[in-house]
Amino acid sequence: MTIALEKPNQQPSQPTEINQPIDQNTVRRRGTVLRAYNPAKAFKGYTLFTPLTGQGEIYLIDIEGNLVHEWKLPYAPGLYAYFLPNGNLFYNGKTVENPPRFAAWQNFKGGVVAEVAPSGKIVWEYQHPDHHHDARRLKNGNTIILAIEKIPAELVPKIQGGVPNSEVNGTDIYADVLYEVTPAGEIVWTWHAHEHLDPETDIITKQDLRHEWSHGNTVGELADGNIIVSFRNISTVAIIDRQTSEIIWRLGSDVLAHQHYPHELENGNILIFDNGTHRQNVALPYSRVIEVNRATKEIVWQYHDKPAQNFFSPYISGAQRLSNGNTLITEGNFGRFFEVTSDGEIVWEYINPYFARRNSGDIPPLAQGENNAVFRAFRYAAAEIPWLKK
Repeated sequence: MTIALEKPNQQPSQPTEINQPIDQNTVRRRGTVLRAYNPAKAFKGYTLFTPLTGQGEIYLIDIEGNLVHEWKLPYAPGLYAYFLPNGNLFYNGKTVENPPRFAAWQNFKGGVVAEVAPSGKIVWEYQHPDHHHDARRLKNGNTIILAIEKIPAELVPKIQGGVPNSEVNGTDIYADVLYEVTPAGEIVWTWHAHEHLDPETDIITKQDLRHEWSHGNTVGELADGNIIVSFRNISTVAIIDRQTSEIIWRLGSDVLAHQHYPHELENGNILIFDNGTHRQNVALPYSRVIEVNRATKEIVWQYHDKPAQNFFSPYISGAQRLSNGNTLITEGNFGRFFEVTSDGEIVWEYINPYFARRNSGDIPPLAQGENNAVFRAFRYAAAEIPWLKK
């Protein structure tokens, strides 16, 4: 039986009393912190998350929603943190660029990646003004970062799709570039998206501005050493051969819609959070998590709510397969983390209680106001955090 829980010192779930002010934030009014927990089926561990509206706060909570550790870093999130095998944090932080190079850039730009000890001490740091969204530590000890660059001017008119005449300054389009960086800060490998994408077939979703062609939101390493990337604006996941730099695998807009966080599972399949914004041939926007067989591109498992529209995050988000077979899902725009079994049963749910206002002047009107958004959350077993005082 699922147990619904509410922290007594947090937002109450009962209706507001007559003549009392009503909280005008819809998400917070519905209740925050631990919302449900089935001890018999949930994966016992600790959940790490970074509120996007924070100033560098990172929180680690136990399975009952209690805060067990906190970091306060000198950089706002750009956009999240995860644990390295040595127990340190790997953090994507944000540096400020004034003025931003195009509208919305300040929303998802990074600028700094860092390794952080449990004490909060930064033990390694690398800054790059073009970094955004994601960076990951590679098996060889180097770091791969996702960045952007202007594409050649002669390529701009060839790129299809997007809102007409919405290029940066009327002339420029950015696309992604990958850099592999050594611990000493030396760039030893570079990959340019504009050299490998096709302007005729890698079409920008018609609702997106032509500020960017690809808009990468994920970079990661596969077991074979190849690199997986996610390009939101063209609804494409691609695998890059590390030796040849060629794209050797794709999953496109016939399956995906503005997806996030594709990554490899132990069985070799790819787990993807498929946001569902502007999904082809479907009028109803909804999100789902899919597991894709890499060899056949067949969807072998998926989760969506019933009715489907009850689960939807138009931006950000992710999913993590846990060692007990469950899946931890981040419904990012609403700061919601929930765990489902392989049968789709919800066995744990938590709503980020930390709300703040985005303070960038370039945020679109619909993204303004208090929110509790989280880019990605991760669950860790106790053995993966040996320094944590139990």
